[in-house]
Formats: sequence, C-alpha cells, structure tokens
Amino acid sequence: MILPTKHLPENHSLIGVGGTILALLAEREATVSSLWDDFRVARQESGRVSFDWFVLGLDLLFALGTIEFDRGVLRRRESA
Repeated sequence: MILPTKHLPENHSLIGVGGTILALLAEREATVSSLWDDFRVARQESGRVSFDWFVLGLDLLFALGTIEFDRGVLRRRESA
C-alpha cells in the first residue's frame, strides 16, 4: 500500500502519489482542491487515482513531516 509491490505499481502506491504531490508543491503553495486539480492533470497518463488515495498520500506526507497545512494552504515544509 505505501510501497509498490508486484501487484501495486509505483504510480498507484502512496509513496508514488506523495512524490507527485511534493513535486507539485515545489512549484507553488496550493489549497487541497487546486492541488487535486493539478494532480489529476499531472497524473493523466499514469492512470487514475481516486481522491481518497490522494488524501491518503497527503496524510502520509503530513505524518512524515514533509508538508504543512496552514490557513487552508498546503506547502512543503522547509528542512531544519
């Protein structure tokens, strides 16, 4: 689920979804809805990912401390 396996390709694993999210957040800060729109465009050729799976990717990144949510805006967390 988090990592790819022989039955779960990398682009559908949570680490793959999280990587795409981090790449999008490197460009600019975003609300969840605008990030979702950008994510769907970025992942168009890779196969469809549900909103639930997208949110789980956000949860993973938040738990790892790589993103922060402040006043409705998501941004990459600066390295300490």
